[in-house]
Amino acid sequence: MVSRWTKPPFPKGTYYFSGNEAAGEGAMAAGCRFYAGYPITPSSELMERMAFRLREVGGVFIQMEDEIASISAVIGASWAGAKAMTATSGPGFSLMQESIGYAAFTETPCVIVDVQRAGPCTGQATRVGSGDIMQAKWGSHGDYQVIALSPWSVQEMYELTLLGFNLSERYRVPTLVMADEAVGHLRENLTIREKVEVWEREKKRGGCPFGTEEQGDVPPMPAFGEGERLLVTGSTHDAFGFRKTDDPEAHARLVDRINQKILKNRSRMVETEDYFLEDSEKAVVAYGFTARTSLYAVNHLRKEGMKIGMLRLKTLWPFPEEAVTALGKRVKKVIVPEMNLGQVAGEVKKFCSCDVISFNQTNGEVIRPETMIEVLKKI
Repeated sequence: MVSRWTKPPFPKGTYYFSGNEAAGEGAMAAGCRFYAGYPITPSSELMERMAFRLREVGGVFIQMEDEIASISAVIGASWAGAKAMTATSGPGFSLMQESIGYAAFTETPCVIVDVQRAGPCTGQATRVGSGDIMQAKWGSHGDYQVIALSPWSVQEMYELTLLGFNLSERYRVPTLVMADEAVGHLRENLTIREKVEVWEREKKRGGCPFGTEEQGDVPPMPAFGEGERLLVTGSTHDAFGFRKTDDPEAHARLVDRINQKILKNRSRMVETEDYFLEDSEKAVVAYGFTARTSLYAVNHLRKEGMKIGMLRLKTLWPFPEEAVTALGKRVKKVIVPEMNLGQVAGEVKKFCSCDVISFNQTNGEVIRPETMIEVLKKI
């Protein structure tokens, strides 16, 4: 894997951006030069920014006829050698699931920003929700892995989109930035550094694009047009891409490898943040915009003498099971507030040995600080 420090295409400085705009700049800083998408609230501002900014940096923007075509174009662009992305929200994310499974099975690096809204179905297009978390992991059939990140600020919309590209290129896997409407439409300061670290996919002449000798390693990825004999199929294939649909060993080996290359390297990609856990008897586990509200409530209640802390999940998939397991051993109760009916709380319960309490809100509104304070006081 080749990494380098490079100047992003937007000048160093502090700017007043929305989260969606920041995600676009983070993508271009990572080297994204292809965007295919279809407008959908509340992610459309990201698409609009890419539409005019990609022209300025020599990239390509295409508005497709729907989300199925969008993710398909992104996969094709990636195999042509480009760093490629799209953005969407719940209904469009649902339409992309078959192709996300195809990208995982063909080990195609790409980034999808999902700015979540209140669902199911069309739901409330302009309102907030966090109902796509389990879909991000299990939306396509079969056994595979993705990487999913959860930003809570405009700054992290920039940084985690950039990181998403780096992880996607490093591990040849679809990477999802699981924002929500409140973060996508939030406006606050964004600081752009003079240089950022950018990772590039590994290339090797004559290598096996779908096989490695070591478990947990990632094979090199050539592009079409570089002189390699390249076969890409969503069917079971061997190390060189040849179809092996009747070979049980080839299928088991392939499925195991695409899972293990993520699971064996999870310590390199999983990120969490601790707040006040040293003396805490209770803790909040939160992610995304809800973590902002939760931290405010935690700070408020600590001033009143409550021994409470917080664990923030910056990575949702692979799930931070080690951090959650350790938390469950040091506190008596864990509270998981979510703008869904407990999708992450179910995962927390798998790894926590203490009481886990789920607080859910699905009315299309953010969980407000006074609500969190009241909930935590009752608990």
